[in-house]
Amino acid sequence: MLADHLPILRLRLRTDRLELRLLADYEELGALADAAAAGVHDPDFMPFSVPWTEGGPAETARSVAVWYHRALGRWDEEDWAVPFVAFHEGAPIGVQVIGGKRFAVAREVDSGSWIGLAHQGRGLGTEMRAAVLHFAFAGLGAETAKSGSYDGNDASERVSRRLGYRPDGEEFHVVQDRRRHLRRWRLSREDWEANRKHEVAIEGLDQEVLAMLGLGTEEGEAR
Repeated sequence: MLADHLPILRLRLRTDRLELRLLADYEELGALADAAAAGVHDPDFMPFSVPWTEGGPAETARSVAVWYHRALGRWDEEDWAVPFVAFHEGAPIGVQVIGGKRFAVAREVDSGSWIGLAHQGRGLGTEMRAAVLHFAFAGLGAETAKSGSYDGNDASERVSRRLGYRPDGEEFHVVQDRRRHLRRWRLSREDWEANRKHEVAIEGLDQEVLAMLGLGTEEGEAR
């Protein structure tokens, strides 16, 4: 089985309404690409630093397929990003990435996500991020988590505030040849614990998975 060689494939995060995991086959990848092609955001507002949705439905779907292959093909235990796919009622509805650089030492994660327009406004985006935060803090022993949102991305900002993140400064980026204002957000372990509202179950987090996340030594093992 492929999971014997890529143990990260065994990971599962389960919430009340969602299952987050890596994809099992190309058919699921096609369904995820279709979900993105059906729409991710208002076409008049670009929420991403890399504007992967700007080319229309076909180009958006291809971007998702290529990105997912790269996410696993460039795996580095010292600079990793787990491309969790969120499944609702058996179908993929979006992606919730969580990553860490030198995590065994830094104990900090970053996250990013998208969810299909048809599934927005129902709290599923919050549930997706709550799942990976539980994975990071309860499963891996993280101390802090960070995120960011551009001015105008009110939904992302609401998710961050709802989960206990605090403002952490600002940056200015160039996206689509325009100057964009990014608000940074940071979540401490204490604030995560104080704002936990979702039950999350972690499955498949064994020593082989920990090793893929740079936590394979006794000193670097998760708590």
